[in-house]
Amino acid sequence: MDTKTHHTEQPDGSMLIDFTDRPLNLDGTDVRKLTMREPTVEDQIAARQHGDDSAEAEIAMFANLVELAPDQVRKLTMRQYVRLQEAYAAFLS
Repeated sequence: MDTKTHHTEQPDGSMLIDFTDRPLNLDGTDVRKLTMREPTVEDQIAARQHGDDSAEAEIAMFANLVELAPDQVRKLTMRQYVRLQEAYAAFLS
């Protein structure tokens, strides 16, 4: 199991997420880093507007925070998606 941390907090409070070893393919372009901005309470409320489906709410939240379309987030591999989850969790600790 990979125990390496793939995110780094930036001076502005955002998280830089590293995908260098597993680049994201977004619209035919390899993306090696994404920035996740720090979520607000408003972001959490907006994500909950997706109803009782916690997976869809999480996808909406992550898409908003990294400025991707929800469909792009849905197409990530699970290893890539876990990196988003880990970066988000770092905001909560």
